Amino acid sequence: MKKQFFFLLMGLGLLSLSGCQKNDDPVPKTRTELITATTWRFGAATVGGTDVSSQLQTCQKDNVMTFISTGSGSVDEGLTKCNGGDPQNNPFTWNFASNETVLHISTVLFTGGSNDFTIVALNESQLVLSQTITVGGTAQNAVVTFLH
Repeated sequence: MKKQFFFLLMGLGLLSLSGCQKNDDPVPKTRTELITATTWRFGAATVGGTDVSSQLQTCQKDNVMTFISTGSGSVDEGLTKCNGGDPQNNPFTWNFASNETVLHISTVLFTGGSNDFTIVALNESQLVLSQTITVGGTAQNAVVTFLH
């Protein structure tokens, strides 16, 4: 009887140990968690495959975009404004569409563009958005990269 009781205790002990194994696999973050984690700053831009980053003014490149999980957000004009009369913060609303492959923003961010951006990449360090813009009457693909 003592032998059976000993093996029963050993068996229970092993079961309890196997249930406490550490899981090192992190839970992947949702797109909402990724986009709202912190502010986004301009990184680079291409139009029609050509890098146009150097053609943008400092007042455009120093803007900071913030997304809040409730679907609101803002663009802060940064240290320099392109037009001194513009407000420092421009609020917007946002949501994901098309199975979270499209980012809809209530305000047009780029001249000749629209409210919808195709999400090329969204991870812990970058947000890459694409959309067709009209430049000089010609539709071209614009890709903008934002960084943390």
